[in-house]
This record gives sequence, structure tokens and C-alpha cells, in this order.
Amino acid sequence: MPTAKRKIIVLTGATRGLGRAMAEEFARLGHTVAGCGRSRSHVEELRRTFRAPHQFEIVDVASDEQVEDWAAGLLQTFGPPDLLLNNAAVINRSAPLWQVPADEFSDVIDVNLKGVVNVIRHFAPAMIARRAGVIVNWSSGWGRSADAEVAPYCASKWAIEGLSRALSQELPAGMAAVALNPGIIDTDMLRSCFGGSAAHYPTPPQWAKKAVPFLLALGPNDNGQPLTVPGG
Repeated sequence: MPTAKRKIIVLTGATRGLGRAMAEEFARLGHTVAGCGRSRSHVEELRRTFRAPHQFEIVDVASDEQVEDWAAGLLQTFGPPDLLLNNAAVINRSAPLWQVPADEFSDVIDVNLKGVVNVIRHFAPAMIARRAGVIVNWSSGWGRSADAEVAPYCASKWAIEGLSRALSQELPAGMAAVALNPGIIDTDMLRSCFGGSAAHYPTPPQWAKKAVPFLLALGPNDNGQPLTVPGG
């Protein structure tokens, strides 16, 4: 059932898991989704499923150049987004920190931290010029606690918490930046850590039914807050 005001949603990591579920729910509610992912086949599937005005592109958020080109095109087409959702993330294979290869550690930091900054760098100026919009950076329960064998992932998400809080102090009145813990959801990422016990948690579509209205309701009063999706 369409909502009264259609919002422009920019969503990274839109091809799988939480991102794919959010894209579907935002679209179902009548909002326009501009999403990205690294997998060509998954992006092409999104394009077949969600027609215009929705747009999906192959973008590696770890590449500042790719993000710059993507942002330039979207800003020209849609203008500044109402919601900028930095959801894209990867996790290391479970292992003690000293056994995590250097390139694997770098990939986690490049996507989960540098990727968020790349997206903010190229979308935030237009949002700031309009003095409106909410930036949501995906954190985790492991961005506020820690566990063995996921140290690179924890490091990236703890960094997101601090980055988001600092960013919130740099934005003009009328905007917000928040770090969001989505909760525990049965995704491929969770299964890489929890195995079959991940099935005890909500699926991404179940989660999105609660998460998307929560995200749509965020505003300036939430600026700087470390938030968690209710029931997530």
C-alpha cells in the first residue's frame, strides 16, 4: 500500500540478505530504491524484478571512483536521497586474529569502513546543501560488544559507531547520522559464524517488515544516537 510521500532511498549491498529484503519492502511501500551491489547476476535480477523508477547498479563501494560515478548519476536523476543506507558489508572467515590473512583483513576494512566513507563523501554534500536527509551506517551487535574469531569485523563495526557519532556533530540542523544495529537475522553472514543455529532467528524478509517502517520514521531527533531495530 503506497505511502503518502515517496522517498528516495539509496541503498548499498542491495543484492542479498538484508539489502535485498529492504529493497523489496521499500518498493512495496511505494518508495524509490537506488541500490548497488558487486554481483552482476544479482544486480541484473534486481533490474528484472524492480522496474523504473528504481535503479540498480554494479558498484564496489570499496572503490571511491566507482562510488563517485554512481553518485553523480543518481544525484542528477533523483537529487539528494531522503535516506542514505550504508548496508554493504563483509565478514572474515572465523579465525583468531593472527590467522586472518592480510588481504582478508583489508577487504573487511575496505568494504565495511572505507566503503561507508566513500558513499558519504559523494552523497552527503548534496544532502547538506538541502539541509535534509538521514544517513544510516550499518553497525552490529559486534560494534558494541565483541567475540572471538571475528576481530576484523568487530573492528570495522566499532569504527562505524565512532565515525557515525562524529559525523552527527558535523551535520547541519535538519539532518541526522546514526549507527544502526540491525539485530540478529538469519543471513548468509550469520550462518558463516553460527552455522545451522542461525535458523532460530528471523529471516531477512521478516526483519524488513519491522526495519523499513523504523527507518522511514528516522529524523533529526535521532541524530547521533546508536540505534537498534526493535525486535531485530
